[in-house]
Amino acid sequence: MAATTGRRALAVAALLCAMAAMAAAQQASNVRATYHYYNPAQNGWDLNRVSAYCATWDADKPLSWRQKYGWTAFCGPAGQKGQAACGKCIKVTNRATGASIVARIVDQCSNGGLDLDYETVFKKIDTNGQGYQMGHLNVDYQFVAC
Repeated sequence: MAATTGRRALAVAALLCAMAAMAAAQQASNVRATYHYYNPAQNGWDLNRVSAYCATWDADKPLSWRQKYGWTAFCGPAGQKGQAACGKCIKVTNRATGASIVARIVDQCSNGGLDLDYETVFKKIDTNGQGYQMGHLNVDYQFVAC
């Protein structure tokens, strides 16, 4: 009976460790975030029109879904990549100012970080203007429910 209890405790501990690792894999700190001019409002919030990678899966989503959050391309160091990231939301926080916003992943990138839409995401958290001057922000992000 003691051996069974010990195995259960180990199994629970292993499960908790796995859950903590999964949660940690859904966020990253001090990530470089550049900006991109998707101009979703000017482009009718049309993922096909801006040639977004996720258009294959998400272009037919209702307009209210496509315009609920600003857009970002995602190639961050932690979290799902490619199609698995499409449509997911991340909370992005400017490390310099603490300003944050939720953005929807509509594209992929190759810069190892984020490529935030300038109008709907980047400009809103670049509250001191330093990100625009430097061409990027240093941010933290975490996946959140949309």
